Amino acid sequence: MSPVLAGVLQLLALIAALALAYVPLGDYMAKVYSSDRHWRVEKWIYKGIGANPDTEMRWPAYLRGVLAFSAVGVLFLYLLQRLQGHLPGSLGFAAIDPDQAFNTAASFVSNTNWQSYYGEQAMGHVVQTGGLAVQNFVSAAVGIAVAVALVRGFSRSRSGELGNFWADLVRGTVRILLPLSVVAAIVLVACGAIQNFSGIHSVGQFMGGSQQWNGGAVASQEAIKEIGTNGGGYFNANSAHPFENPTPFSNLFEIFLLLVIPFALTRTFGRMVGSLKQGYAILATMATIWLGFIALMMWTEFAHHGPAFQIAGGAMEGKETRIGVGGSSIFAVSTTLTSTGAVDSFHSSFTGLGGGITILGMQLGEIAPGGTGSGLYGMLIMAVIAVFIAGLMVGRTPEYLGKKIGTREIKFAACYILITPALVLVFTAAAMALPTPGHSMTNSGAHGFSEILYAYTSGANNNGSAFAGLNADTQWFNSTLGIAMLLGRFLPMVFVLALAGSLAEQRPVPATAGTLRTEKPLFTGLLVGAILIITGLTYFPALALGPLAEGLAS
Repeated sequence: MSPVLAGVLQLLALIAALALAYVPLGDYMAKVYSSDRHWRVEKWIYKGIGANPDTEMRWPAYLRGVLAFSAVGVLFLYLLQRLQGHLPGSLGFAAIDPDQAFNTAASFVSNTNWQSYYGEQAMGHVVQTGGLAVQNFVSAAVGIAVAVALVRGFSRSRSGELGNFWADLVRGTVRILLPLSVVAAIVLVACGAIQNFSGIHSVGQFMGGSQQWNGGAVASQEAIKEIGTNGGGYFNANSAHPFENPTPFSNLFEIFLLLVIPFALTRTFGRMVGSLKQGYAILATMATIWLGFIALMMWTEFAHHGPAFQIAGGAMEGKETRIGVGGSSIFAVSTTLTSTGAVDSFHSSFTGLGGGITILGMQLGEIAPGGTGSGLYGMLIMAVIAVFIAGLMVGRTPEYLGKKIGTREIKFAACYILITPALVLVFTAAAMALPTPGHSMTNSGAHGFSEILYAYTSGANNNGSAFAGLNADTQWFNSTLGIAMLLGRFLPMVFVLALAGSLAEQRPVPATAGTLRTEKPLFTGLLVGAILIITGLTYFPALALGPLAEGLAS
């Protein structure tokens, strides 16, 4: 079987699996966030944290809950790393340096999971399971909670109430993420991923000699890192490591895991606003961009430019032979169009244009389908912008889902889409201008610039993947990337929740003959165009200096 055909068949199998899970998972999540009943274990949690799950919150209170919970998470994870040398199960690893501990705490709490360390050489069992794995669950649950709050803003009227953050957080963790992760971990163990708490031991090599490896609860952490679109690998090689991703089937299964909740949330959205067609329109937009990016990636990575490419069947540098070009291309696009950051290949070794596709996928805002929750609320913000553009074209007050998009709403949406590009471009410019960050670059020219651009694009968009070749374990990168990750995660949430509160206060506007039909293919096309044009105008100069220049020169 040709590598191209194998890649296409993998893509078709993935689409079929996502289609089968779409309706039941989407409907189930809608019921989770619409139910008035609390499970017994949830009541115990509410009692332990002193929260009343039946109290409705307006957007400032909801935001305070998000920020307070996340701030405690950053502090707890920072202290856990700083005290690692005194904890049981540390495997002899010392405490993490202050700047790296801050970077890692900011990374995992912000659902970024950027790693400037070698996991198997730095983190013991307690930090991995009691710190990093816990944040994989709750940071993903925070993202879903904010998305659900925005959906309630569209579905509610004249109340300003968005639900209860603590109830949404606990339900997302207990009813959605935990059950899915248990099932996924069992499948991964069956595929060959390891799950233990063994110490450091020697592993024999095929060519003789041995190498030191430690075990760990890898399968369980692999499951939630993909389901929660987190991305932090137990090992430095991430999902390219055979202990995390042993077979071509496990590779395809992990891609399914990182896509299934973001895509299914469009069904949840349709259920909660009372129009499944609106959910299908958002789904069609996400799927169009995702499939388009996969087609471009496969084209550039399968292109044959010389004997080496022809013999290997594509650009195999930096890719695992057991996974191949097709599987690596699908994984790379899916992980950068979501906020996952897990990698089964080295993105720095992709072709110049292929590397540019991964960067552009993050720069779109990771909304196709995006992260758990963050993809949906990012796409809905872009839908508000698209409706506003359409209203300007026809001279009507823009409306979306029966709510008027006025001056206040469009200001919140505009602030949302400006934050991340500002962080990316300002920090990239500073890193290129100052001498100290430049010493971390192992490549010069366009590829070296791409490494820096990729790093801050990944951090500010809460992705977490990286171009190999950049030494990011320095005080400059640990500090600035940590700041970019926190601001890139929580500043947009401020404007999402403010927009949700504004919408929830409105009285629904009845549809008329002049109302833009946002469930039609025409609106889907408008939304795709708005996303690509806004991103292109924002990032094209930077892309031209990096991946485009490299790709055109090759």
